[in-house]
Amino acid sequence: MLPVCPVILPLFTAALLAALTKLISQRLSQAIAIAATVATLGCNLWLMNASAAAPIVYWFGNWRPRDGIALGICFAVDPIGAGLAAFATFLTLAAFIFSAKYFDAVGNHFHALLLAFLAAMCGFSLTGDLFNMFVFFELMSAAAFALCAYKTEDPGSLQGGFNFAVMNAIAAYFVLTGIALLYARTGALNMAQMSRVLDSRLPDSLVIAGFVFIVCGYLVKAAVVPFHFWLADAHAVAPTPVCILFSGVMIQMGLLAFARTYFAIFHHSFAAHLEALTNLFVTAGVITAVVGSFMCYLQRNIKRLLAFSTIAHLGIMMMGISLFSAEGLAGAAIYTLGHGVVKASLFLVAGILLHRFKTVDEWDLYAKGRGHPCTAVVYFVSGIALAGIPYSGLASGVDLIHAAAKATGFDGLRWISMGAGAVTSAAVLRAGVRIFLGWGPKTDRGAAPKQEESPETDEGHSHTPFTMFLPAAVLAAIGIVLGLVPKLQVAALHAAAQFTDTAAYASRVLDGRILPIASIAHAPPADLAGGFAAVLIAIAIAAAHLFSPTIRALSNIAIKPLHWLHKIHSGHIGDYVTFLTFGMACFGLICVYCLQ
Repeated sequence: MLPVCPVILPLFTAALLAALTKLISQRLSQAIAIAATVATLGCNLWLMNASAAAPIVYWFGNWRPRDGIALGICFAVDPIGAGLAAFATFLTLAAFIFSAKYFDAVGNHFHALLLAFLAAMCGFSLTGDLFNMFVFFELMSAAAFALCAYKTEDPGSLQGGFNFAVMNAIAAYFVLTGIALLYARTGALNMAQMSRVLDSRLPDSLVIAGFVFIVCGYLVKAAVVPFHFWLADAHAVAPTPVCILFSGVMIQMGLLAFARTYFAIFHHSFAAHLEALTNLFVTAGVITAVVGSFMCYLQRNIKRLLAFSTIAHLGIMMMGISLFSAEGLAGAAIYTLGHGVVKASLFLVAGILLHRFKTVDEWDLYAKGRGHPCTAVVYFVSGIALAGIPYSGLASGVDLIHAAAKATGFDGLRWISMGAGAVTSAAVLRAGVRIFLGWGPKTDRGAAPKQEESPETDEGHSHTPFTMFLPAAVLAAIGIVLGLVPKLQVAALHAAAQFTDTAAYASRVLDGRILPIASIAHAPPADLAGGFAAVLIAIAIAAAHLFSPTIRALSNIAIKPLHWLHKIHSGHIGDYVTFLTFGMACFGLICVYCLQ
């Protein structure tokens, strides 16, 4: 029963809190939610450790396969899936602790929604059934829509939630259509059984169409360009404790689904087209990193700035996964952890500023952060970590991605990832210098227009509760030293080797046999020069922008042609659906060309 506890515990507790919402106090509801989250975290950590040797397969109702045919539903738990579920639980715990003193008043249904969201993320990470992945996708989305539009009295919150809902509903239809097409061809919903059926024949147009629909659906969830438009709108209006889950782990679930679908179902049948697919998806990652970086630097709303930074770093994760190697996947997994804790810390600092000053506008906050040295330290440490300073989680992950890219002939990805990390870090540092030090000009000619925002508390506050500062500080500390965890890269490489071994996965799920995993590569040496160079570039960009009128004037001229990016991020759902449809059509045509 333990493999299903990460879903049952939070989901049952959410139902309990919803039923008792008018009978128990907010403090008791918070305590129950935190207790359930801690128990869920313990279960996920145990599963991550226990599945290190081989996936843990749990068949609901003991409906086991017969002669390789799966009629029942299973969880197939591996270290990467369980690790992401544990990470989601950890960030949910941080969100609960932060929100304890953040809101002036919050209904008990907020705790129930967060727990339902957590249950869906855990089930999404652990399932071995393609249709049930879609079911958890929908449960995750339903809870996320409600959390995004939690401030129902604010029109901006409703608009952001509506855009989020429409885009992800379309993504859900894509995924469901793809599942139906694959079911028509394979007669199965279990991913391991699908893989065996597809291995016995060449991919036809029905299989290719199913692949395109499923992947596009999950890339919308992952906010990969051009499917990314909903993300910044959602982050700008969602409550800050929710933002750390959206940015830190929810969109990474889309990348997990992309990787799981490819390796568990299509890896062998598409082997002859691996080079073309690698070129396609790596290019998508590069475009995402570049667009996200530029849009990040143009923002003045801190939450939107951090949201576009997430898109840029997600592009780096996408590049690692798209190399379709254990080394690249391991790098993306570590990078996900490093980025998640650092970005969560930055969002919590943004929440502290919003709690104190009722705004997260960089210009309106000019010099208001003076006298808050502890908050400033957390912010700047996280901002520097975002560039990939050596021994941070991001640096440890990107070292593996660079090694995998070099082995497959994509040496240029090193410079893309370094540039994206430096530019996003520079944007964060620029805002921090203005807010906490009051240095540099108060305004920029080339910045995005001011976004209307609604405060998340009734009034400004004169102090920051310890329960708000502690999670931000702990997350920043973890992010800056995560790369020092002994054998972190080796463990990630072993987990990625298990994840990418399609034959071993199918044998374990369908036959109950454990096959030996192929040998793994050694962890690469730390790229100290590259990491420190990225940090210095980030500091140089921020300093030049703030203190050199000539550089600032030249940069405003250089970025002027990019203002069309502001215009296409219009906030109008019709525009976003148009770009989604265009991206789907282009992606489908390229996939058909690559797989013929």
